Amino acid sequence: MWNKLRAKPALGWGLAALVAVAAGVAWSYYWRVFYYLDARVNPLLVTAACVLAALVAVAAAGILHYGVRDFAAKGAVCIAVCGLLFAFANPPMQTPDESEHFLRTYAISMGRLDFDAQRGYPDDVSALYNAFPGAWVNAHTSAGTAVDEESGETEYYTTSGYALKQTGEDGPVQSITDSFDEYFNDPDTTPVYEPVSFLILPFLPGALGMAVARLLGFAALGCLYAGRIANLIVYTLLCWLALRSAQKFRPAFLCVMLLPMSLWMGASLSYDAALLACYYLMLALLTRRTWTTRTAVVYAAACVWVNVAKPYINLLWALLPLILLREAFCARGRRWQWTAGMLAASLAVTRLLEIYGAVFRYNYGEIGRMGGSDVDQMGQLVFLLKNPLRYLAVLMGTLYENDFFVGQLGLFGWKDLPIAFLSLTGPVVLLAGTVLSAGKGQSITRRRTVPLAVFGLVYAVGAMTAMYITYTPVTMVRIVGLQTRYFLPVILVAMMLLAAPLRRMLSAELSAQKAERWAARLFAPYAAFGAVLLFQHYFIGPISTIPV
Repeated sequence: MWNKLRAKPALGWGLAALVAVAAGVAWSYYWRVFYYLDARVNPLLVTAACVLAALVAVAAAGILHYGVRDFAAKGAVCIAVCGLLFAFANPPMQTPDESEHFLRTYAISMGRLDFDAQRGYPDDVSALYNAFPGAWVNAHTSAGTAVDEESGETEYYTTSGYALKQTGEDGPVQSITDSFDEYFNDPDTTPVYEPVSFLILPFLPGALGMAVARLLGFAALGCLYAGRIANLIVYTLLCWLALRSAQKFRPAFLCVMLLPMSLWMGASLSYDAALLACYYLMLALLTRRTWTTRTAVVYAAACVWVNVAKPYINLLWALLPLILLREAFCARGRRWQWTAGMLAASLAVTRLLEIYGAVFRYNYGEIGRMGGSDVDQMGQLVFLLKNPLRYLAVLMGTLYENDFFVGQLGLFGWKDLPIAFLSLTGPVVLLAGTVLSAGKGQSITRRRTVPLAVFGLVYAVGAMTAMYITYTPVTMVRIVGLQTRYFLPVILVAMMLLAAPLRRMLSAELSAQKAERWAARLFAPYAAFGAVLLFQHYFIGPISTIPV
């Protein structure tokens, strides 16, 4: 049968289209039955949208299979297409700090390169900001009991895990679509002013996208999506460069790049879009057998950029070439000179940006400490140094409570929207990416294994310690503010280190070519399905769990 389909491509395309239509109808029917979709939106329109999306997925898969042979290009197409799904499946202001990032990015798109707390925005910007409160789910989770009108029985209800809220026990049920209605239809709005954010460079890609959207006549909502798409373009290009540069573990790199968590950030207004991609690019460059001057320049540029976005902890990346590269370093100059140059440039740019943010800041007054008066950085540091064993217990307890962050790959929103399926399958997908990278010749040398493992450990502990000192109240027994995205580069390092032991355990070895073909086939559909689930949790249900 398969030979006949190969011999007659039209027959194969027709069969694929029929399967896609059936899948779209079945999925929309599932939404209609399980989430009472007919009581909220037009089910016919939802069915048509699902069928169209399924057909587009089939067409994209066919084009990738027959038209794009290069692995890096194929991976970039998968990232761009799946990233677009996340850009629109995720409602406005729902990624961490996106409300603040939106205001700062929009200000830059208007040509404002300074910071003024008394300077406002156009009315449509204020309307969008007010209509979409950040942390929708966690801030408005409702739970209680209600009497069923038909049976008369008391039932328990909760909005946990879905974008629904209820004001009071007898109030109306509101969903994320009500925020869109408020934005489009409510003429009254509270003025919004520039946020407590003093960075320019990390927001430039999104600001460029917003500027183009404003020139084309788009309002605030269109500008928000344009900024997300601009960040996604940067994320895609950097990931393409990483896949093209990597000489080992390319399935593992594509796996992490296509994780729903990565795409969720890559298609947002957060500067973590470029930050994560630069992490992946630097690790990809470290897999190369030889380093030319061009390689060193690209690595140095990425290193300085990550220190602009997240200073100090990312200085560790400047040390890796010095530690890992010996015979492989063929660039002009010596390794210690490049390391010293990256450290000096990173510190200089960081300091210059801090001075810039302080000099061109107006009408802000005294800015309160994040976390309130209970946070005392110096007091927390002294407490940590006096009680190192206790802090070790805090580290272990925080990791345990957060499933070592490998079990939170399906936690979206401002740490408030858990999608259980993605959290359960995330570790399995990572294992699949590691297995596909465990072919012959894919492991790193023993000389690089230990330093890379130490780097991953120090980076993870350093990130946790930084949050403990700067955001956690003194003596608190857990670390506040940690999120899974901080540990994505550490997860990728762990996958690289586990590839060699897995290769020794496997009885059969995949060729690199076959492993790369399977990588796109496995991880792109998983990413697309993650976007569908994110859309489902925000826009579809479950209205049946709350009394109307």
